[in-house]
Amino acid sequence: MPILVDSPREEWAARGLALASRLRHDLGPAAVRVEHIGSTSIPGMSAKPVIDLQVSVLDLDASLDAPLEALGLSRQPFVRDHVPAGLTDDPERWAKRMWRGPDVNLHVRLAGSPNERLALLFRDWFRAHPAAVPAYGAFKAALAGAVNDIGIYSDVKDPVVDLVIVVAEEWAAATGWSVG
Repeated sequence: MPILVDSPREEWAARGLALASRLRHDLGPAAVRVEHIGSTSIPGMSAKPVIDLQVSVLDLDASLDAPLEALGLSRQPFVRDHVPAGLTDDPERWAKRMWRGPDVNLHVRLAGSPNERLALLFRDWFRAHPAAVPAYGAFKAALAGAVNDIGIYSDVKDPVVDLVIVVAEEWAAATGWSVG
């Protein structure tokens, strides 16, 4: 199945904010933080037309199934994120839960975990460096044109994200950036 990477759409930001607001309301205190993340959260970024959201929780085993299923999301089998190259971190620290809807990927991660931080750092670094946005968008569009499997697309994209994070970590240290 072809992977679609669209030109940036202004409505992605509003849709991400609206979905985050609804999740905050529907999940109540179980959600420590709800953020629009990923490429659709970055102004000017080409992206798959799927809104990525991150819900930060204190307990990954808390039952979120009922409220998320009521929103039309279904639980996915993913239990952890890719550990960036060069880190010797315990993969269990990168645990997550995931739900999907027709145009939504919902990543549930532990508040304070390295993967929660990485998703926010990736977004914020690109927002602070708009000159880098076209190159990353062009890479994703070329990759989508070269592969038809979302798993392969993700596997090829991961090392590029790792490269971005190396530079983003230097920026975070120099600017004092931290998770909200």
